[in-house]
Amino acid sequence: MTAGIYEQREVRRARYAVAAVFAVHGAVTGSFATRVPWIQDHASVSAGQLGLALAFPALGASVAMPLAGRVTHRFGARNALRGLIGLWTLALVLPSLAPNLLTLCPALFVYGATAGMADVAMNALGVEVENRLGRSIMSGLHGMWSAGALLGSAAGTLAAHLGADARVHHALAAAVLTTLGLAACTWVLDLQPAEDEEPPPRFALPPKSALLIGAIGFCAVFAEGASLDWSAVYLRHQLDTSAGLAAACTTGFTLTMALARIAGDRVVDRYGPVRTVRAGGVLAVLGGLLIVSAGRPAVAMTGFALMGLGIAVVVPLCFAAAGRSGPNPSQAIAGVATITYTSGLVAPSAIGGLAQATSLVVSFGLVTVLGCGLVACAGVLRTGERGSLGVSRPDAAVPGRRS
Repeated sequence: MTAGIYEQREVRRARYAVAAVFAVHGAVTGSFATRVPWIQDHASVSAGQLGLALAFPALGASVAMPLAGRVTHRFGARNALRGLIGLWTLALVLPSLAPNLLTLCPALFVYGATAGMADVAMNALGVEVENRLGRSIMSGLHGMWSAGALLGSAAGTLAAHLGADARVHHALAAAVLTTLGLAACTWVLDLQPAEDEEPPPRFALPPKSALLIGAIGFCAVFAEGASLDWSAVYLRHQLDTSAGLAAACTTGFTLTMALARIAGDRVVDRYGPVRTVRAGGVLAVLGGLLIVSAGRPAVAMTGFALMGLGIAVVVPLCFAAAGRSGPNPSQAIAGVATITYTSGLVAPSAIGGLAQATSLVVSFGLVTVLGCGLVACAGVLRTGERGSLGVSRPDAAVPGRRS
């Protein structure tokens, strides 16, 4: 009995620790995003060159994420996460140091590669904690990521307002976030590979299960990327609103997603991942219909809010399902993450290209159609379900792992 109580305390402590790691990961992203204009000016790149450079984080992540499983097998989950989150927080300083396009692209490649590997490692540990607790926590963990991103962007906005040099700002942010991230890793689960477990390949195609689950994530991340990058433009140019109101629409979309993720675990526990995603898909489709038919800003803003509410928990549930879909959770999670990162890379340019050829209304019509995909394909998230909750038994560990 005493051992069981101790183990539950350890798992609960690990939950808070991995939540802190998610927040740190998000804070790095928020810190970087707010200083992109400074980085552009410092590197003396045009808008088109900046667009090219900003493709390199997703490229780096896609290349490096399959390596995360190998790193975890070699060093154990705790040490691997400690090293990867440290590399990611320190990589924050690289883009602001780049003096031109030729140095900015590789800096952003490294930035994205470390982000992707840390992402896979922390999601794999999050899935393991969820399995041992026997209830959904992945939505809340991604909510913590969103909260961290908001805090990082708030600090970055203040630094930009004060005219601070981004090299100084990012050096200080990296020091603080590295300290917090390494401290949090002290209490995550220390999973070690089983003695007879073969190391995963350095590079491998995602398993079939990850492709199916990743397709759901693709739809959600496409809608997220389109809304984040184009919602303000939609209101400003399609509905002729003020710049302030257009920006408020994007902020509202972000806040809706963050709040829905933080509250989403209770919904998932009650209704299961499949029904939750299907209901979310219905909300996303309804939001898309409001957007494309909006004649007034309030209607479009309501549509974007519903879109954020509908897609908020999809990606966390995709990672959770991937982690239970086979004997190698890290490989499956890396596969899903690669697909979702690709979607995030493709969405903004696809929306822009289609808008150039037709209109933004048609572009968000495509987003609405992808929302229908959430409703139709949610059944693939039944992978690894235990009973009605869609989570494993509290005592179920990831296959081939011991702690």
